[in-house]
Amino acid sequence: MRIDVLTLFPNIFTGFLSGSIVKRALEAGVVDVRLHDFRRFSEDRHHSVDDAPFGGGPGMVLMPDPIFKAVAYVREDSGTASPLLYLSPKGEPFGQTLARELAGWPSVILLCGRYEGVDQRVVDHLVDREISIGDYVLSGGEVAAMALMDTLVRLLPGALGDGASSEEESFSPRLLEYPQYTRPAEYLGWRVPEVLLSGNHEAIRRWRREMALSETRKKRPDLIVGTEV
Repeated sequence: MRIDVLTLFPNIFTGFLSGSIVKRALEAGVVDVRLHDFRRFSEDRHHSVDDAPFGGGPGMVLMPDPIFKAVAYVREDSGTASPLLYLSPKGEPFGQTLARELAGWPSVILLCGRYEGVDQRVVDHLVDREISIGDYVLSGGEVAAMALMDTLVRLLPGALGDGASSEEESFSPRLLEYPQYTRPAEYLGWRVPEVLLSGNHEAIRRWRREMALSETRKKRPDLIVGTEV
């Protein structure tokens, strides 16, 4: 999968791309991430990318021309009309179901907003989808882009050491994940549930299913309303 990121602050991604699962996926060729500072597509001598909003008001708005030119460049370079996703608090909520859909695409372009957002003509005539990672406002779309990328990469074949890992995590089957334990079997008087030490795989499977249902009913009952569990 190819992911192109349009941002005014590409250095923010340095640590994210150089560690853990994302780094291994990059090295294995599972994902190809390319960062683009869309300031370089501005054609005035100051490389301006923002201006005051028409009608007045606080803050600055990202101008359309550098963004349109950056997207045209990326699509020409990739040889495909990659869909443009705009990270925005006004977008559709990002969740595991949407992540699975996006992970099936061969390529995407992520647009990281800044300041008061982008000129509406970018949204109306260039953006394919607006996506929000939550009902709060960030300083820019970079943090949201990293959250989205991390979620997508985990779903790509070959990204995780154990292919079953992503299937058993929270939200994969619309349930929160069951509790996990490791050594020692007893710590400060608290013992691991005996079923997990039994070696009975069917009993363990049933226990994990019951615990996942219990966790979901207690913490996120909205996930199972109207669904068969």
